Amino acid sequence: MAEMKIFAGPRVRRIRNGLGITQTAMAEGLGISPSYLNLIERNQRPLTVQLILKLASVYKIDIEDLQGETGSVASELKEIFTDPLLVGEIPGGEELIEVSEAAPNAAQGMIKLYRAYKEQAARLTDLAGLLAQAGHDASISAAKLPIDEVRSRFESRPNFHALIDAAAEAFYERLQPGEDLAGAIRTWLKNEHGIVVRTLPVHAMPNLRRRYDRHSMRLFLSERLYPHDQLREIAQEACQIALKDEIVATLDELGFSSGEARRIARFELARYAALALMMPYGAFHAAALRARYDIGILCARFRVSFEQAANRLTSLQRPGMTGIAFFSLEIDIAGNRIRRAGANGYPQARFGGQCPKLNIHAAFAAPGQILAEIAEMPDATQYLLISRTLEGPMAGFEERVRRTALLIGCDAAFAGEIAYGQHLSKSPDLVLKIGTACRLCERPGCLARAEPPLTRPLGLDEMVAGLSVFDFQ
Repeated sequence: MAEMKIFAGPRVRRIRNGLGITQTAMAEGLGISPSYLNLIERNQRPLTVQLILKLASVYKIDIEDLQGETGSVASELKEIFTDPLLVGEIPGGEELIEVSEAAPNAAQGMIKLYRAYKEQAARLTDLAGLLAQAGHDASISAAKLPIDEVRSRFESRPNFHALIDAAAEAFYERLQPGEDLAGAIRTWLKNEHGIVVRTLPVHAMPNLRRRYDRHSMRLFLSERLYPHDQLREIAQEACQIALKDEIVATLDELGFSSGEARRIARFELARYAALALMMPYGAFHAAALRARYDIGILCARFRVSFEQAANRLTSLQRPGMTGIAFFSLEIDIAGNRIRRAGANGYPQARFGGQCPKLNIHAAFAAPGQILAEIAEMPDATQYLLISRTLEGPMAGFEERVRRTALLIGCDAAFAGEIAYGQHLSKSPDLVLKIGTACRLCERPGCLARAEPPLTRPLGLDEMVAGLSVFDFQ
């Protein structure tokens, strides 16, 4: 039988240094020459099973100590090198494994340094928010992933694209869909471009929602999708053909820095175009006014989902035909931000959207229910906030449902014009006190506080304890 050989030189050296003995002394105890031990520590000779057993018996070492924590250290290093500042520096993971093996202490130091860097970056972001609220330019240049560039560009500008909206409205008129928009788009795709739409079962397309096969000229949709989501998929495919010039012109106007960012933005604009086709601007604007912006009624009128109708409300900014300036925020149950948009750009500096007391977080405890409230910021600005959970594609019996939550809000001055805010506007005592984020909020005694404010020192009084987890002076 072949003898198992292990190269673990750096770990042997670490154990020897921990014992405080020289190579000569350890070699004598193991019954080998100092030069051979030196080769072992430099990974030029293997550590055999016999030597491992002798190490364990002579120096009372747990054999597991020779295994170390290479796996976890290498995993953390891999995470570090996915950062935009370092991505591409190391093409594969083998070199990181070698670093964690040969220099574990240096690797741990690198991990600590990166954690400190991320913490300081978070603090700088929070300070930039404070300066922005005070009216100072606090832009910080940093390496960004293409998706971050796209998100930043769309979130900072109005969620309205005039060229696409006008073209989508004209396309809708050409289709003359009557009561069956999905059928009209399917017919147009087949007659004008030879594209046939088919719905496939889960086992045939387990991981995709939509796939276009250029060879057979067929557009496949997953049966997991609800009817309104299937409609958006075929509308998006049609808009990428019919509104190609308008989408390209809008992309040129936005001016992204890379091809990857431009590709991601093209998808977002096609998604916007699909909603514009499903809910033509003029008809949707008129219906929103008549329904007092009741999203449920708009869903029934246009046969769309809550998420689709709510997102469309944030785009009502056509000159001469504007609606209330709504903004929206979508998160998952862990609080990760998925999408932000606004009729005038997302109000990051004024509203933030990271307060734990927002009803968007409470929505997960009441799936499918609409929660409405008026919230007040520290500067006395008030917002009407409406939140509801959203369901992802239909899941199988053993699958976990993908559920997110959507918040749509506007200035509380318009609460009386909106179905959800009419009764709230008459109850000033029900106003919820919130902040932009815990690190930027100085409200005392907040039971929901998750972090201390940057602007105040911690209250370290042994004689007094406040209601908040993080007391401050």
